[in-house]
Amino acid sequence: MVIFRLFSVLTLVLLNGCAGSPDKPNSQEEPVESVKISQTKGEVQSSDTKTEIDPDVLYMLLTAELAGQRGQYEIALEGYMEAAKRVKDPRFAERAAKIAMYMKDSNKASEAVSLWLAQDPNNMTARKIAALSALRTGDKQVAIEHVDKLLTIDPAGFENSMLELATVLEKENKVAFLYEVLDALSLHHQDQAVVYFVQSLLAMQMKNSDLAKMKIQQALNAQPDWDKAQIFQAQISVLSGDLNTAVTLLQKASVKYPENDKIKRLLAQVLIKAERYEEAGEVYQGIISANPSDAESQFALALVHLQLSRDNKAEDILKKLLEQPAWQSQASFYLGKIEEKRKNTKKALAWFDEVKDGPFAFDAAISAISLLAKDNQFDEASSRLSTLQSQFPKQKLRLILIQAELYSQQKQYEQAFNLLTEALAGMPEQKELLYTRALMAEHLNKLDILEADLKKILAQDPDNAEALNALGYTLVEKTNRYAEAEKYLEKAIKLQPDEAVIMDSYGWLQFKLGNTEQALLYLQKAYAKQQAGEIGAHLAEVLWALNRKAEARKVFAKALKDAPEDEDLLDFQRRVLNSAE
Repeated sequence: MVIFRLFSVLTLVLLNGCAGSPDKPNSQEEPVESVKISQTKGEVQSSDTKTEIDPDVLYMLLTAELAGQRGQYEIALEGYMEAAKRVKDPRFAERAAKIAMYMKDSNKASEAVSLWLAQDPNNMTARKIAALSALRTGDKQVAIEHVDKLLTIDPAGFENSMLELATVLEKENKVAFLYEVLDALSLHHQDQAVVYFVQSLLAMQMKNSDLAKMKIQQALNAQPDWDKAQIFQAQISVLSGDLNTAVTLLQKASVKYPENDKIKRLLAQVLIKAERYEEAGEVYQGIISANPSDAESQFALALVHLQLSRDNKAEDILKKLLEQPAWQSQASFYLGKIEEKRKNTKKALAWFDEVKDGPFAFDAAISAISLLAKDNQFDEASSRLSTLQSQFPKQKLRLILIQAELYSQQKQYEQAFNLLTEALAGMPEQKELLYTRALMAEHLNKLDILEADLKKILAQDPDNAEALNALGYTLVEKTNRYAEAEKYLEKAIKLQPDEAVIMDSYGWLQFKLGNTEQALLYLQKAYAKQQAGEIGAHLAEVLWALNRKAEARKVFAKALKDAPEDEDLLDFQRRVLNSAE
């Protein structure tokens, strides 16, 4: 589901260039833009403060401008700083501040911003830069003063202003200090819900959900009817894993605001996350009944129908969405998935080929390749895959893995191994490449490479259950290093106790260790969860060893019917069943 983003993507360009050591900018960078000095106007206030462009000031500005164009930023800065002091026009101070920040000269930037604010105290950009400077240096009182001013000047834009600051401070691990400043500010603005709301956002960024819950409740106490705060309160529960509370909050909000489709959509998304698909479908149906032109909700309802295996209902909705250009790609993709499920390869391919652009284009192309491979049309699948290299250069890794899978399906393990080895030369730490090459190495009986690759993954990621399981199972199946295998598999099953393939590996280990009854327990659970050929073969062999031969034959017959070419099943048939006849 789409969760409310904690920080705005808006970034204050000026802020990102501020602070740090006074390093010289790269001369290849774009120069800061020019100020049109001819537009400066004003009246004489005193002999010390000039508001007209006197010849000496004009010369100073022209010199500064030429220096800036030539990359001589120190000279340009000095010129604009002096002009800002002598002429009451905030544009000169602004110009000086920008140059100082571009040069990363924090002292000059602070001086220029002070001049800027003195001449234009309500300038939001200057105020945000001043606030950021105080936040960066840890000057709490000054930061409070500037943040308070931002709230006073522009209460409607306060949230965005704080999130702009937070975006920069996050990179410097100083979000907590901004939270403290807002805490102090809230003592003087107890009726301002937005202050508590921003604190709640920051608390979630600091991974403190309890604090976030408390602050969002304070926001709602100050402004009970604020739907945005109610939505975020529910999202905090989602992010905390408390889906039932999130559903309850959103149900109450949707009753309170029956016209607010945003709340209803979020409710439906949370219900889907909680696997309460029927209820989610009812929510979407209600939205559509009130607004039949809501294509987004129609599409979401179609996906809910697919999840509930109501393919015909989903198909009806998707075909109607084809009439809307903005939804043609999405609809075509899922219509292809429906036909794939029906095993109508030709129709499925036709739908996938309709998706020529947009976010579903790559997935549609890959789905078509996968479908062709299942149909043993490997030449066509490979041809299509090769055309994707230039079309989707950012998907290089995934395309390599798909090509390796195509080789593997054709039992061309050497080609797959070589492809992955070549890729690893450029990406030696890439876990997916290492794992996939380990699988190919197992087929080629290169156990030393398999073990090295899997251990390299575990060195990076000790809790990688997939690698733990693969290494443990290989040691069980290919060696007699059972004690070592047990170490890996016990860790894997603790990490993912309900994963069928891990239960299968652990059960097979127990069988090898002579713990046949315990092996049966794990293998029965694994087979009930996933009726794969390999698991079926293991279960049948354990049943056979327990002299429950009729059950073993029954399990084998069903597994072989589902996977007639499975190597493990055929091996069991050769070794056990045929020898018993």
